[in-house]
Amino acid sequence: MSQSKFTTIGRKVLMALSGFFLMFFLLQHLTINMLSVVDPDSFNSVSHFMGYNPVIQFLMQPILIFAVVFHFVMGMYLEYKNNKARSVKYAYNKPGTNSNWMSRNMIYSGLVVLAFLGLHFYDFWIPEMDFKYISGHEEEPTRYLVELNHKFQNPIKVGLYVLAFIALALHLLHGFQSSFQSVGFNNNKYTPTIKKLGNIFAIVVPALFAFVAIYHFLNPLHQ
Repeated sequence: MSQSKFTTIGRKVLMALSGFFLMFFLLQHLTINMLSVVDPDSFNSVSHFMGYNPVIQFLMQPILIFAVVFHFVMGMYLEYKNNKARSVKYAYNKPGTNSNWMSRNMIYSGLVVLAFLGLHFYDFWIPEMDFKYISGHEEEPTRYLVELNHKFQNPIKVGLYVLAFIALALHLLHGFQSSFQSVGFNNNKYTPTIKKLGNIFAIVVPALFAFVAIYHFLNPLHQ
């Protein structure tokens, strides 16, 4: 195996591992968001804990930011290398017969998800940093549900979130299975099950995120 090929495989494995970490984060984030629908008091309590726990704020949060940046930068780099390495033009390879739409457009769905993360940071993370560290507000442990509900009262913003979750679903439909394949889970025994689990994850998780946004839009809090 050449050094170049070994390096490429290593990069794919690292990207897959960052993808696993981000998928775990999606589940954790979704669980907290769903509490805002089924148990608002618990949502406030968990959000307060996550927002003021030093391990989460000063260790896990930087790791998460690094994982997001690494995953998307590495994805764009690998896409660039793949395009550069093709000896025959893409159009003559009849890509539709060799791969599905999601796998051929991961870079585009990924860019939409990245743009969504920018919006999400602007909507939630930056105001949270301002509240805690800049403006110097006294903490209000019950503020989180009201703030979340307020953010989703703009129909245009809710529409953008829903579109972003559709892009996330398309990205995950290929990314889930691809991550397992990159770390060696690619055989006749496991691949069909992994593909089914990937399809479930890719559809259910973004759909529930979209449900939370629409739910709060339809149920404004009057406070």
